[in-house]
Amino acid sequence: MDYLLTLLIFFPLVGAILAIGIKENLKAYAVIIGLIELGLALLLWNSFDKSADGFQFVTSFPLVMNFGISYLVGVDGVTLFLIVLSAFISLIGFIYLNEKQETKKLIISLLCLESIMIGVFCALDMILFYIFWELSLVPMLYIIGAWGSGSRIYAAVKFFLYTFLGSMIMLVGILFLAYYYFNVSGVWTFSLLEWYSLSAIPKNLQMWLFVAFFCGLAVKVPMFPFHTWLPYAHGQAPTIGSIILAAVLLKMGTYGFVRFSLPLFPDASVALLMPVAILSLIMIIYGAMVAFAQEDIKQVVAYSSISHMGVIMIGIFALNVEGISGSVFFMLSHGIISGALFMLVGMIYERRHTKLIAEFGGIAKVMPNYAAIFGIMMMASAGLPLTMGFVGEFLSLLGFFQISPLLTGIAGISIIVGAIYMLNLYRKTFYGQLSNEENLKLQDLNQREWVALLPLVAIVIWLGIYPKPILEPINKGVENMLAVMYSRAITPESQSFFGMDLSQLMESSQGEDVSSTQSLEGLDDNKTLKSTQETLQEEGR
Repeated sequence: MDYLLTLLIFFPLVGAILAIGIKENLKAYAVIIGLIELGLALLLWNSFDKSADGFQFVTSFPLVMNFGISYLVGVDGVTLFLIVLSAFISLIGFIYLNEKQETKKLIISLLCLESIMIGVFCALDMILFYIFWELSLVPMLYIIGAWGSGSRIYAAVKFFLYTFLGSMIMLVGILFLAYYYFNVSGVWTFSLLEWYSLSAIPKNLQMWLFVAFFCGLAVKVPMFPFHTWLPYAHGQAPTIGSIILAAVLLKMGTYGFVRFSLPLFPDASVALLMPVAILSLIMIIYGAMVAFAQEDIKQVVAYSSISHMGVIMIGIFALNVEGISGSVFFMLSHGIISGALFMLVGMIYERRHTKLIAEFGGIAKVMPNYAAIFGIMMMASAGLPLTMGFVGEFLSLLGFFQISPLLTGIAGISIIVGAIYMLNLYRKTFYGQLSNEENLKLQDLNQREWVALLPLVAIVIWLGIYPKPILEPINKGVENMLAVMYSRAITPESQSFFGMDLSQLMESSQGEDVSSTQSLEGLDDNKTLKSTQETLQEEGR
């Protein structure tokens, strides 16, 4: 088990290399690789200790010793299910590929992208993380530019430039933070675990570093006003590209806020809570309103994605267990639901070669199974109770309600607009008169499409009814992260903010009152942080 994460990261890459020599049955080969990778991800889930603190399955060896750069990977409750999501969505994507898309270069690109995505979520060395982060641009750039439609080159270049420029600013922040650590400790390191144990960073420096990380992460989310690349990328990308982009790649940005920005810069996170929340609220309202005005089915789903990512961001900056846990769960649910919706749009496009809403109407009469599954996913996207979409959305807003009931109420009202535009889309597309003769010839779901869609439907309903298997490990990871934030906060406002919340979560988990001092003692019991501190002391001596 010591090298399970390494196997998860590099197995798809090895599969991509071996695919170069395969000439036939490439789709079957990709599905087999995807099944094995998903099996490894499920083994990771089964072996994960839900009660343990800190990171698990940690593997480390030096790469550039003089600068403290190492191969350091690990997983906690926050990243566990993002890894499973990456493996699952990749497998569904391989199953969905039809014969026309079954090209060697596309499958190699998808396998490489799967390997890179899992690497992003596992990396605990900041240089290793940044390498995976930047490498994710290359396969997606190629997928959009080579297999997209319309202005695909423009969409691909815009996607690349936005995300690359934002990442360069984040790199400056990473390098400066490593330099600051060196000045404090006399040791060069890019280990996130050691940065977590770093003595408090002055608030003004935290603010600048937070902004540097924000530039790289906000573009990937994408937050307003850095969002303009997303509708182009979704609109021109092939269906498989849109599925992976919406389901996994966007989550890299929100994951970065949870893993890096919040625990590394707790005082800046508290100080900038409301500005980020307002930007997120603009995302929710703007995305919902623009989605309502769209005439293209795929653009409705794309702008809907922007709106839902705003809800995730609001939950993250609630800075409490309910909000952050709900946001991480919402990352998973949004990945499943948006991936399914883009797949459904791709299925109708393959049949009619158009995505305009006006070209349809009444197609539920000729495609009843397709209409039923689209309806389930549409209602899950709107946050219908007993679906996976409701759980994360509710918890995210519940967490932020403790910060601002007014902004939470506005966000809740704008989500109602989301239900309106999704129902409006469904009414115009599936009901009414079947007046277009071309729609009379539409075929319902085939076997390949059933196999790709049924697992998504089952997960959406199962985790909507019983989310505990997912939420329990997530809660533990979030509690550990909040403990790190509390231990590193230096301003009275931040200490008060985190102290009250941490005491509440300790009371619920231990059944007794825990003071701020006891909370810090509990943090010292974390084996990872304690061993890191001992190592630094030995090196200092």
